[in-house]
Amino acid sequence: MGWLLLAALVAIVFAALVRLRVPRLLWSMVGAALMLGAAGYAWQGRPTLPGRAVTADTRDLAPDEAVIDLRTKMFGRYGIEGAYLTAADAMARSGSSRHEVQAILGAIRGSPRSAALWTALGDALVRHDRGQLSAPARFAFDQAIRLAPRDAGPRFFLGLAQVRANDFAAAERSWQQSLSLTSPRASYRDAIVQRLDLLTRLRRAMDGAAGNTPRR
Repeated sequence: MGWLLLAALVAIVFAALVRLRVPRLLWSMVGAALMLGAAGYAWQGRPTLPGRAVTADTRDLAPDEAVIDLRTKMFGRYGIEGAYLTAADAMARSGSSRHEVQAILGAIRGSPRSAALWTALGDALVRHDRGQLSAPARFAFDQAIRLAPRDAGPRFFLGLAQVRANDFAAAERSWQQSLSLTSPRASYRDAIVQRLDLLTRLRRAMDGAAGNTPRR
């Protein structure tokens, strides 16, 4: 069956070459590529292997205990909000980010002006979406920043989400803003400084590597 499919592919390619009026000088290049593929199939192809469905990795990102501790230092953990966050963290540790999100949403219904809860919701949504900064997650972070524009926490966790989404330039800006809002005496200041320093070094290394890549 594999050889039949390869023969059909060759026929389709050459029919396309004729129909598209590709210059004959280029036919040899296309033929060489097809022959190379056929040789590779003949060498390494194993058509007798049983098929197996491929499934995407649907595991959520696990919560980081150091990040949870940092969130507690930034926002505190008192009253009904703290109780909800404790329950949500327990659900996250058990691998149920969906229930974690539901718990935080329930808390927000009772305390819609809590920057801590909106920040936690954004963080939970990003982990639930396996590192994607979705529109709902971004909305949650924006709400937290609107409610607490002078707090370092919302911008720090927005930066963390941007790191997970591989948007390092935006993450660096968010962490710089977070650091500028942090008191010199804050217990979590060093944690922000260390992460920002590592991110800055990473970006410089990436920029250097990109600049040294030879152009073709």
